[in-house]
Amino acid sequence: MKDKPSFNDSGAQGISRRQMLLAATGTALATAVASSASLAASKATGGDAAGADATVLDVVVIGAGLAGLTAARDLKLAGNESFVVLEANDRVGGRTLNHHLENGQYSESGGQWVGPGQTAIYDLCRELKIGMHPTYLKGKSVYRAPDGSLFEEDAGGNFSLSPEMHKVVEKLNELAATVPGEAPWTAPRAAELDAISVAEFIEPFGLNTLDTLSFEVGLRLTDTIHHQKVSLLYALSRISTAGSYHELEGFTGGAQEQRIENGSQYISEVMAADIGDKLHLSSPVRKISGWDGDIVTVHADAGVFHARQVILAISPGLCDKVDFEPALPQQRSELQKRWPSYAPGRKTCHVYERPFWRDKGYNGWFFTIGGEVMWAYDNSPQDESIGVINAFIYPSMSKDPAVLGPKLAQMYAEAFGDKALNYTEFHDQDWGEEPWCMSCVSPLPPGFLTSGLPAALRTPLGRLVWSGTETADIWFTYMDGAVRSGHRAALQALGSLSSATAGGAC
Repeated sequence: MKDKPSFNDSGAQGISRRQMLLAATGTALATAVASSASLAASKATGGDAAGADATVLDVVVIGAGLAGLTAARDLKLAGNESFVVLEANDRVGGRTLNHHLENGQYSESGGQWVGPGQTAIYDLCRELKIGMHPTYLKGKSVYRAPDGSLFEEDAGGNFSLSPEMHKVVEKLNELAATVPGEAPWTAPRAAELDAISVAEFIEPFGLNTLDTLSFEVGLRLTDTIHHQKVSLLYALSRISTAGSYHELEGFTGGAQEQRIENGSQYISEVMAADIGDKLHLSSPVRKISGWDGDIVTVHADAGVFHARQVILAISPGLCDKVDFEPALPQQRSELQKRWPSYAPGRKTCHVYERPFWRDKGYNGWFFTIGGEVMWAYDNSPQDESIGVINAFIYPSMSKDPAVLGPKLAQMYAEAFGDKALNYTEFHDQDWGEEPWCMSCVSPLPPGFLTSGLPAALRTPLGRLVWSGTETADIWFTYMDGAVRSGHRAALQALGSLSSATAGGAC
């Protein structure tokens, strides 16, 4: 285990900034570096060509999750030190969060998995010298039927598919191939596919109970709400960007194949340590004015900041909590107001002296059919120094840890043996209660993608650059999408600064 980095740490990784710049953002960013550095130098010697106050920053980044911190890191790698990062929470990481356990280990309570095709987050972790390890899959899964009876299945760590289920998946893959993931509303049958839910699509296939459970659990873990509320077009767009249904929902060869060393929040902690005192925590942004002019004013709890560019690395729903002056154009304003922002997600963690279930040939997977536990799974550290069972549970379960902890432990005991009753720690993370999160992910309902509003999702407005995982071209709502959106936002901001310098004014 590595120590949690201090925000005052230098964060040096043994790679030159120029090498990391070229690796992370390519020659397009390198072109913007010279102009940005020239602008910073001119300010240091008495202001820019327009005579702006020397306290005017180049960039204000709003949000210290993966997107915002990636953008800030890219600015710094580009040689630009004229920025701040404002974060409403008292921590970094956004929708990634670690439980720091008593023995120095960790358990992720937010986004945690990565897999093939997610090259942006793999590259970032390599640059930060953060390792990964496989998700534990070996052994039998246990299902609890509505009558309380249990049955077991050995699916090799993946949801098993019957011949009927294969037909559904094949059809989904076929339809997904016609949907551009970055702009699904332009698909040939967009209106038709957006008019129905995923549940309505699969109903005619007549799946059995176990198939329906496998399908529901897979999509519910991805979207956190029932697939009756999720647009088929939206689901197809996610499959399209991943490559196939298996690559989106699978483990071996899929997006849940590996975990991050020291937990997913550690990525943000390392980046934050390098940014240092440019990061302001517990500083929500209340108002942004002058975004359509030369200098933007950002009013936050940490103070008032003036900048030439503002990167909003927060979800559209949170953007709607900011007062914009002048008001945003109707399409963007309506997008933020109508953005679905309540798909809370809830994750629990039981800690044991060791992963005893493995001794009996179990993988720690536990499901209740029509019950309260969507999916419990082995989240133990790679060295097996302790045992950890995490679970996705329904928000309706008790919020009293004295009730919930023992209740879940009793279920695990029925599945894996009485040792499950002897847990040493219990944690419960309800994302619906996070004041600056609103939604764990943002699944879109039928009709939203073809409403005309999503076209405003990534379009810059004046001095505003939109970022966050929802704005990614691929792997949106995943950690990889957040990183991609951060890279893009930094490029856009630096490009605008470069153009302004070339034009002789800001």
